[in-house]
Amino acid sequence: MKKVERINTMMRYINNRSYFTISEIMREFNISRSTAIRDIREIEAMGMPLEAEVGRDGGYSVMNNSILPSINFTDNEVKALFIAFMASRNLQLPYLKSRQSLAEKLLGLIPENQQETLVLLNQILLFEGTNPNNPELLDLSDLPHPMLEKLIQLILLDNHLVITVKEGEEIKSYPTFLLHLYREKNVWKIEGFHLEEENRMTVSVDHLTDVEPYITKKRVTQKKVLEKLRKQEQQINLVIELGPKAIAQYKKYHPSNYTISYTNPYQATAILKTFINLNMPEELTDITSWLLFLGDDITYKEVPTEVLESLRERLSLFCNKQ
Repeated sequence: MKKVERINTMMRYINNRSYFTISEIMREFNISRSTAIRDIREIEAMGMPLEAEVGRDGGYSVMNNSILPSINFTDNEVKALFIAFMASRNLQLPYLKSRQSLAEKLLGLIPENQQETLVLLNQILLFEGTNPNNPELLDLSDLPHPMLEKLIQLILLDNHLVITVKEGEEIKSYPTFLLHLYREKNVWKIEGFHLEEENRMTVSVDHLTDVEPYITKKRVTQKKVLEKLRKQEQQINLVIELGPKAIAQYKKYHPSNYTISYTNPYQATAILKTFINLNMPEELTDITSWLLFLGDDITYKEVPTEVLESLRERLSLFCNKQ
């Protein structure tokens, strides 16, 4: 817990008690005695009058008429918070333990009459991954990939990373400038810039075996990375036209960086132009699956040979299974 967050939480902890000791603060916030004393002094300096009691069992009490404003939630705010937690518990999000403690703290701030409403909502609402016969039983693991939290911590410090990925039987490492970490089709993915080959890359977090800071003197800025990517995107290598059925499929799901332009006033036809990094096997696999997902209501205007071969192989495997 960061210091600012700890101080704010400690102020409310103190305000909800008529009396507290240094030992209680140490246990509650898992901090040393010296840190607890420093925090209490900072809280006093911020204007909360604390009265110290001297002696072996001495502690502190909050002087009368010196209280913090209480936090009040409207009924709709309470429902929104609770539903957000319900909807996210099967999404393999990071910081699971923190989400659980946060939910407990929020419930502690809610009056009993509002808690009854939440019990009813928990019985009625079902989300993806919930077993209707036992809503408390999770059909999916709520734990995210073990590398996800480490990845987030590193990103907050620096975008220059070395990501190590398992590709089939091979282990490969890529010096990467990370642009985005996003979730698509229940899979966490890294969108980055390969610092040696200087092209866009997409890697599934599930394939990560390690991630470390990239120690290099040649630092790049996000502005420079985006400029290079824009120049690459001018080298479009996939152009397809979509009919009504393919547009409907596109609306159901499409990669986050793929956009279409409608070519008639009724939005019945559209065109998609994009760049595919053929050096990334995972991207080639993903685009093949997505083109098959669009169906036969598409016309190929420009397509790399590697993509056509991948489509033929996939269709051949399908036909052989029939």
